[in-house]
Amino acid sequence: MENYLMKLRALLQPIRDSNGYRAIIIDCPPALGLLSMNSLAAAEYLLITLQCEYMALEGLGQILRNVDRLKTANVNAGLELGGIVMTMFDARTNLAKQVVDEVKQHLPDKIFKTVIPRTVRLSEAPSFGKPIFAYDPHGPGSTAYRSLAAEVISRFGLK
Repeated sequence: MENYLMKLRALLQPIRDSNGYRAIIIDCPPALGLLSMNSLAAAEYLLITLQCEYMALEGLGQILRNVDRLKTANVNAGLELGGIVMTMFDARTNLAKQVVDEVKQHLPDKIFKTVIPRTVRLSEAPSFGKPIFAYDPHGPGSTAYRSLAAEVISRFGLK
C-alpha cells in the first residue's frame, strides 16, 4: 500500500487540527509491527515502558535504532524520545537495579524518576477486570502510577 506508514498520521491530523485535545496517547504492543511503526510515524513523542530485566535493554536499543531510521528517512523527522518508564522493578534483585543504572547512565535526562514496582496486585488487577486504582487504590502500584501521571503532566506541560 502506498504511504502505508503515514495512514495513522493522516487519520489523526484532523483531530490534532481541532485543538480539542491536549494529548493523544497511542498504546502499542512491544513488537515493532505495522501498528507500532504507524504510531511512531504519527507521534511527536515516544514514551517507552521498560521492564527492569536484561533482555529489555536489547529491545530498547532496537526501538531507538528504529526511531533513528524513521527520522533519517524523513518519515517522522520530529519524533523525540519523551521518556523511559522503568517497570516491573523488584528492589530485591541486583539485576533490576543494574538495569535502571544502565539506562540512567546512557539516557539520564530521559528516564522518569517514578519507577513502577513489581507487585502481585498489579498483576492481579487485569484478571479481575479492574484498573489498579479500583483494585488496590492505596497500594504501591497505584501510588507509583499516580506519581508517573503527575510527572508526565509536568514534563509535557499538560496542565
